[in-house]
Amino acid sequence: MDLRERIATSKMSPYQWAIIGMCVLLNALDGFDVLAMAFTANGVTKEFGLTGSELGLLLSAGLIGMAIGSLCLAPLADIIGRRPMILASVGTAAVGMLLSATAGNMVQLGMWRLLTGLGVGCILACTNVIASEYSSTLRRGLSISIYTAGYSIGATLGGAAAVYLQSQSGWRAVFIFGGISTLSVLVLLLFLLPESVDFLVTKRPRNVLDRLNRIARKTGHPEVTSIEADDASAKHKTNPISDLLSASNRRSTLLIWVAFFTMMFGFYFVNSWTPRLLVTAGMSESQGITGGLMLTLGGIFGAVLYGVLSAKWNSKIVLMGFTVLSAIMMVVFISSASVFMLAFAAGILVGVLINGCIAGLYTLAPSLYSTSVRSTGVGWGIGIGRIGAIIAPIMTGALLDASWSAVQLYLAVGAVVLVSAAAVGMIRSKDSNQNDAPAEDREVVGA
Repeated sequence: MDLRERIATSKMSPYQWAIIGMCVLLNALDGFDVLAMAFTANGVTKEFGLTGSELGLLLSAGLIGMAIGSLCLAPLADIIGRRPMILASVGTAAVGMLLSATAGNMVQLGMWRLLTGLGVGCILACTNVIASEYSSTLRRGLSISIYTAGYSIGATLGGAAAVYLQSQSGWRAVFIFGGISTLSVLVLLLFLLPESVDFLVTKRPRNVLDRLNRIARKTGHPEVTSIEADDASAKHKTNPISDLLSASNRRSTLLIWVAFFTMMFGFYFVNSWTPRLLVTAGMSESQGITGGLMLTLGGIFGAVLYGVLSAKWNSKIVLMGFTVLSAIMMVVFISSASVFMLAFAAGILVGVLINGCIAGLYTLAPSLYSTSVRSTGVGWGIGIGRIGAIIAPIMTGALLDASWSAVQLYLAVGAVVLVSAAAVGMIRSKDSNQNDAPAEDREVVGA
């Protein structure tokens, strides 16, 4: 067996779990970044004298940057490597956060929020691939789920830090804290983050055997003495984005795009609008905020629960179950708004389920593509999903202006989420009991 096969079939080493831990930290940047802007919105609005529409543009700037980063920058990782793209993206996000603290007007802040989003968007696509490739086949679902939980951890802890820092030093302190924290993570990555083994084997950069053997020693596997000749078939491949729509990838690509778009539409709807809609449904403002926090709290456990269940049962079936239950619980949640404790309990379940769905998509996406286009495929899937994330808050506001009720909105979004379940169900694989091994380890039929 080569090193990739050993990693896929052996017990995970402490170093592999440390890699998953680094990916969790990187995903937490996403959660912190989204909540940091949300919690500083009032301070920014007061200082710059923003209208509601102008604030909306600022809130969307980071998400737009993330979509561009996933769509346009992540494919470069299939050409120059996952590690250099992650390091460059983390540096970009850190610079964007620090510059945000210096903004003197809305336009400047919007530019720096866009820059931060570019970095974060590329980070998410690349770390998803790294976490998948350094996990064993048995633990891949659990590993990706732990990685996905980083968003909720970053949102919860980062959001709490943002509230405290803003109360003590103003909104600019929040972005300074975020920039310094991101730079600290960058230093950690410089020393500990490895390159993707799949990338090294297929691209064969300089000193490839030395680099593979350093990884082998750290993961507790025998050193590599040679690389099979046919492993170099993708060395000179340029990985055009058009490969995602080739005959071998078209079905999987279109279906995973639909799944990501509809699921992130639902995810960002509940995370962005729940506090406001709970108030329109009869709760007080403080109760609405508490209901929103219940979603975040549930999200920490939801991704891990998905991983535990997917390690025992077929991960695609588990994902479909989470998705259908998410749609149902969203309706239960908003319908129970008049009974506070019931609504809060339902909110936690919505957070558990919908974050588990995101973990499932993050687990499924890397398994659909070969090494040569994996970052491209994952990046475009997440990027298409970010488009859904951008559209959801805007469309919700328009429908509210058109006199839609909170219950009607949740019913409509629940139907959108069900589309994601259907798309996942239509992705066919050769072995229905596989646990989402990378495409080299199993054939995807009809993809």
